[in-house]
Amino acid sequence: MSKPAIAFLGLGIMGSGMARRLLLNGFSVTVFNRSPEKAKALAVDGAKVVNSPREAASGAGVIISMVADDNASRAMWLGENSALAGAAQGTVCIECSTVTVDWVCELAAAVAAKQYEFLDAPVTGSKSHAASGELNFLVGGDQNTVEKVRPVFSAMGKTVLPVGPIGSGALLKLINNFVCGVQVAALAEATAMIERSGLDRAKALEVLTNGAPGSPLVKTVAMRMTTPDYTPNFLLRLVTKDLSYAIKEAGKLFIELPMALAAREEFQRAIAAGHGDKDLAAVVEPLRKR
Repeated sequence: MSKPAIAFLGLGIMGSGMARRLLLNGFSVTVFNRSPEKAKALAVDGAKVVNSPREAASGAGVIISMVADDNASRAMWLGENSALAGAAQGTVCIECSTVTVDWVCELAAAVAAKQYEFLDAPVTGSKSHAASGELNFLVGGDQNTVEKVRPVFSAMGKTVLPVGPIGSGALLKLINNFVCGVQVAALAEATAMIERSGLDRAKALEVLTNGAPGSPLVKTVAMRMTTPDYTPNFLLRLVTKDLSYAIKEAGKLFIELPMALAAREEFQRAIAAGHGDKDLAAVVEPLRKR
């Protein structure tokens, strides 16, 4: 399957970059997006644009979904006009969205019932990584299936990390994103504290970003908060969704996530203030106005 035909479902911030990388690497790509307007740029780049997931899946060797949440994923995969209704035997189905483990396992069962192959393969990275083909795939599923579609992953990312059985990718991605959300919420609170105290903001943030707290995420988001630049790279409302999903998964393990709960409150306040469709860095704005 070095160059299978690809059906790509979902052309948001991440999906559009991933689909374009496939085109740039010589794959035949058919795309579907609930908002057709977002597909126009991909059509210019050579993608075939269709009107349903079922139509996209027809003739595809690999189907990839990259959408916002469980509900959006369910709409792509299940139902009369869904991808599973249009796929052929032998198709490899890949869910790259950040979704719950419960949904991934339900979807895997639906795929298996059709005698197709399935991987849950969420990604780490942001808009720029999707555009440059530098995503990291956290893959749950059979290793033979991973190897079968490795050229597809390689066109979109720099690493493919098998992490266990179906559901493992989804769980690790939620853990990753809850840690990121906590970091960003803490940075927002620190930035507001620095600004209100009268400290020299540039010097204070230089200490934070170049010292122990200075993860790549903190460095990037600190710059966006101080510019400010809230052009979406990772939508604030989706961080909030991921924190909720992580809290739910932890609950199944009888673990509380007080840090995730506190971070989610900060993001929920930002959504209430009208920042939900901005970059996650906008979480600082309500703190500045208190």
